[in-house]
Amino acid sequence: MNPNTLNYLNKVERILSVSIPILMDDGTLEIFEGFRCHHSTLRGPAKGGVRYSPDVTIDQIKALAFLMTCKTALLNLPLGGSKGGIQVDPKRLSIKELERLTRRYTAEIINIIGPDLDIPAPDMGTDEQIMAWMFDTYSMQKGHPVPGVVTGKPPEMGGSLGRTGAVGTGMFYVLEEFCKRKNLDIESMSVAIQGFGKVGKEIAKKLYNSGCKIIAISDSQGGVYDSEGLDVDHLISFKTLGNSVKDFKSDNSEKITNSELLAKKCSILCPCATENQLYSRNADEVKAQIILEGANSPTTSKADKIFEKKDICVIPDILANSGGVCISYFEYVQDIQSYSWDLERINREMRNVLLKAFEAVYNLSVEKNVSLRTAAYMIAGKRLAKAHEWRDLFP
Repeated sequence: MNPNTLNYLNKVERILSVSIPILMDDGTLEIFEGFRCHHSTLRGPAKGGVRYSPDVTIDQIKALAFLMTCKTALLNLPLGGSKGGIQVDPKRLSIKELERLTRRYTAEIINIIGPDLDIPAPDMGTDEQIMAWMFDTYSMQKGHPVPGVVTGKPPEMGGSLGRTGAVGTGMFYVLEEFCKRKNLDIESMSVAIQGFGKVGKEIAKKLYNSGCKIIAISDSQGGVYDSEGLDVDHLISFKTLGNSVKDFKSDNSEKITNSELLAKKCSILCPCATENQLYSRNADEVKAQIILEGANSPTTSKADKIFEKKDICVIPDILANSGGVCISYFEYVQDIQSYSWDLERINREMRNVLLKAFEAVYNLSVEKNVSLRTAAYMIAGKRLAKAHEWRDLFP
């Protein structure tokens, strides 16, 4: 890559830091810190989620915005990359406090979001209700409905079918194609899944219904292990009632920690929780044959090198979990055109986009004898460099 282009991509285009004063239900005033970062708009409007988490930092947001730039470039979508977030535990807020927080955050960042500038979406700790409030706040300020300002909205408000579970569905499409290329029988595989939120639940359902043996699942409080396989349908029902995965019981089950789950012998390990779960100190303990990344950046660079030495194949986040941004793009297109697609078309289009990206990554990986992650970033980098070359600098 041209050094000038590399230097350009090493920096974010803009980052906004905001203080968000909220009147709590008890009458006290709390001030939350929020961020919105545009990494790149070289290839189109910025695109990226909004996360609500106590662990949100400005450096984390910048890194995730960069990942989104690369992800949209890899999928060859006409979008850039962004990310936003608020330092808050949404579980400790009432629904009214959450609404006030979301609406004030939207008002604070309103000048740097929009259908032609930056399109937020759900992420960790946010959902379609948060997006509905963001859409309404933005539209009220503009004086007319602007459905294309955010994606991940309820279908009744211009949201797309297929958005719920899109990341997990995309993970399954990519894994299925990988297994075909490697002549692996997906039905004979055992699976461990860290994280049982929207992503973890969906990939668990897809793999369970395909005949895989799901031997371990965890959430933030701990996990459950059964060498004979867990009943995923019952576990989802159990979790929906507000229980933790660690309290689920079957004939041969036992409680495990998140750390113990990562070290279980299995065919496929799916880290679907949060960043940096696989790092230098625990990478040697991993006994999976394949790591399918559902979370963003769950593997550190040092762990990646260890996995390469151990011949563990990592299907990287930039490819594996890109079903979410793919469906978000489809929602954006539907909003701009004021024309809704049916679910069959959405799933067909998503599969086509993801498998084209997988084919390019896999073929380059074989051709250059590099990891899938390296191949994915090579493709994304080449497309970004070409866009930079065409656009040049102004003035």
